[in-house]
Amino acid sequence: MDIKQLDNNYIAATYSRSPLIAESGKGALILDTDGRQYIDLGSGIGVNCFGVCDDGWIAAVEAQLHKLSHLSNLYYTIPQDELAQSLCERTGMRKVFFSNSGAEANECAIKCARKYSSDKYGSGRSTIITLVNSFHGRTLATLTATGQEAMHVHFGPFPEGFAYAPANDFGALEALCGSSVCAVMLEMVQGEGGVNPLDRDYVARAARLCTERDILLVVDEVQTGNGRTGSLYAYMQYGISPDIVTTAKGLAGGLPFGCTLFGEKTENTLTPGSHGSTFGGNPICAAGALNILSRLDDELLAGVRDKGEYIKSELSGAPGVRSITGLGLMIGIETVKNAKSIALECLEKGVIVLTAKGKVRLLPPLTIKKEELEKAIQILKGVIAQ
Repeated sequence: MDIKQLDNNYIAATYSRSPLIAESGKGALILDTDGRQYIDLGSGIGVNCFGVCDDGWIAAVEAQLHKLSHLSNLYYTIPQDELAQSLCERTGMRKVFFSNSGAEANECAIKCARKYSSDKYGSGRSTIITLVNSFHGRTLATLTATGQEAMHVHFGPFPEGFAYAPANDFGALEALCGSSVCAVMLEMVQGEGGVNPLDRDYVARAARLCTERDILLVVDEVQTGNGRTGSLYAYMQYGISPDIVTTAKGLAGGLPFGCTLFGEKTENTLTPGSHGSTFGGNPICAAGALNILSRLDDELLAGVRDKGEYIKSELSGAPGVRSITGLGLMIGIETVKNAKSIALECLEKGVIVLTAKGKVRLLPPLTIKKEELEKAIQILKGVIAQ
């Protein structure tokens, strides 16, 4: 069976595939159909936060498989409610809405922000400000929210009610925050935009501005959340209290799962019939997420920070490296050499890396073993230097 030919014949050509045909794996190691081993520094774009086929995660998911696979959200299911409790207790948020992806979580945030403003102020206050180079999803609304013009080609007309401010330019943000604005949506680290953390002072000033004008502060933690940056959620390192937080990717450890969390202002905004999801909060996915969340403790998060510092120390000033950005195990490397060619050469040498906005991007499993990480970084270092 020729997998590549099957893919070419039957899968929509929306992805530029790399030549790897993955068959199995364990932890940070992936095996292809020829039995060749790769060290994974991408974790499915931050999804497999504990790596592939983690034993504890498998046990939790498998146990739920034998109990209940799915039930309508018109009824109660235990894993969903236990997960919501854990998320709220660990974040200080008040309520949760579950969906299936980061884009859906952000769609929910957009709807909630507009309904909050409509309920309180009436019509005419519906604009959401996002940042240039942001990425919030590929549905029409989240694509419009994404501040990258290159992604807006072909798919218009787009929904109205979005404006874009340059990252870290508080004056530009303040100037846009007029009477029509209901929310500001930020990523603490712009992942697809080049792995660029926001300045702490900028975030603090933006949060104060939102509070002063009763503009909701929405933080998109789809990629930065669930331990990725060395804290449970990246906003916790900035000392702010968002009104809405979205997350997905690593939350369920490999299963499709999205989450929108609401703070004090927004906890009662969504009412019966105002939003919904057929598969959102699926018991199997929720059981996987419960297992992941229960293990994102202080020791593990400290390890994420330490591993991130190791990567930065090894690559800072290395031949061919121009700069390094990021937080925790969310790393962007600006290189002299073309990033996509580096990714392909690394793959040939048994290391999986990603790219973003012309940079090499690393999102390894949070639990990657020290010796695996060291071996992979030395290979990457050599490829960059060539």
